[in-house]
Amino acid sequence: MNRAPHTPDPATTTPPPRVLTVAGSDSGGGAGIQADLKTMLALGTHGMSVLTAVTAQNSLGVQGAWPLPAEAIRAQFRSVADDIGVQAVKTGMLGTAETVRTVAALLEGVGVPVVVDPVGISKHGDRLLAADAVHAVREVLLPAATVVTPNLDEVAQLTGVRVTAESGLRAAAEAILAHGPRWALIKGGHLPGGDAVDLLTDGSTEHWLRAPRHANRHTHGTGCTLASALACELARGATLPDAARTAKEYVTGAIAAGFPLGAGIGPVHHGYRI
Repeated sequence: MNRAPHTPDPATTTPPPRVLTVAGSDSGGGAGIQADLKTMLALGTHGMSVLTAVTAQNSLGVQGAWPLPAEAIRAQFRSVADDIGVQAVKTGMLGTAETVRTVAALLEGVGVPVVVDPVGISKHGDRLLAADAVHAVREVLLPAATVVTPNLDEVAQLTGVRVTAESGLRAAAEAILAHGPRWALIKGGHLPGGDAVDLLTDGSTEHWLRAPRHANRHTHGTGCTLASALACELARGATLPDAARTAKEYVTGAIAAGFPLGAGIGPVHHGYRI
């Protein structure tokens, strides 16, 4: 006998964890808001967004970027937070000092984990954070973070510390933690070697995260994806070390499944588990 597909009763359905991304749009769909929302869906959470900027972007690079006004950022954030509510927030490309300060003020008293991906330079080397915004990130955004997830270029941009070997990850973490976040997740994917090594620390405990390095150049969106996955796990109530391990596992698989798109660097595959 044929049975009609089961339709859940909205009155009895428990909503998934709610995760908010505050970031810029990537018109090519590999990074930014698009990568964040794909990750959130893939990991079984409800993704919501506050758009900070629009970029013209593809596999070859960033051709242009246009920040949204502070009023629009505040209105988006309040619209979501005041009605739907959030269980974790992830920030990405903010672009300008005004946007950084606007977002930092919105995060005050939010009462949920905040993952700050201090996006400064794109995969193709395009600058995504104005020079006068770097100080604002250090001064007001990093202190609002539960965890900060810089790559080595972003560590250098924010602190002046340059890492060329795994042994330098501790110094990078110390320099980031000096600006006030509770945890630092220093991504060592740009280092040479057989494994991709990250260091998660709060200054007293260390967690070294290792994964095989995949010979795949199509890695656009890696940083956005890791930070979003981390926010998803924190929204579920995971501890920071457990959330980081799960996020690392997810993004490693997404990198392995990355695919060519356009004439340049293709994206990681957010839906590789489906």
